[in-house]
Amino acid sequence: MLSDYLIVNTMVTDTILYSYTLLCTIFKGMESYAFPIYNEYKSMQTIKEHKMDVYAKLKELNITLPDPSPVGGIYKPVRQAGNYLYVSGQVPWKDGGLVFIGRIGDDMSIEEGQEAAKLCTLNALSHLNDFLGDLNKIKSVVKILGFVRSAAGFGKQPDVINGASGFLRDIWGEDGVGARSAIGVSELPGNISVEVEFIFEI
Repeated sequence: MLSDYLIVNTMVTDTILYSYTLLCTIFKGMESYAFPIYNEYKSMQTIKEHKMDVYAKLKELNITLPDPSPVGGIYKPVRQAGNYLYVSGQVPWKDGGLVFIGRIGDDMSIEEGQEAAKLCTLNALSHLNDFLGDLNKIKSVVKILGFVRSAAGFGKQPDVINGASGFLRDIWGEDGVGARSAIGVSELPGNISVEVEFIFEI
């Protein structure tokens, strides 16, 4: 459609399109073609102007993106397939080392597990930023898969992974809430308490 080629965020384009619609009204039979183009353009401009900026939101939350955590094996941190980005399992890595070592329900609390899950998510965003160059390209969270190193009899894994889900919702609103699984496991690499992997849509 012609409007696809006219989405340029300048006052010049806006003026030209509006003038075009007015000129078309002079000639009978052109209104039905002219005004839909202009209206679509203005609608898309409004959406663009109100689009949330991820970096501004992170700043508002007093959060700074860390450097990407090191890769711990033969895999890619992020892999794109079509409009989807698959993020490999992220661990609670901070300041050059693993943190939140332990077992939830034993020597670690649910609240500490939530902080670990949030840190895993922050590291995922760091890798996505490195891969995409701009986190604003992300449209939504598709799915979260969380693993919680759990003590025997501990069954509140979903509460722990809420640390990841809540963080993404704080950034993207309802678009940050995707499908999810929270699984209890007996062991995780490096004796960490939480590991989380993600699927995002761009």
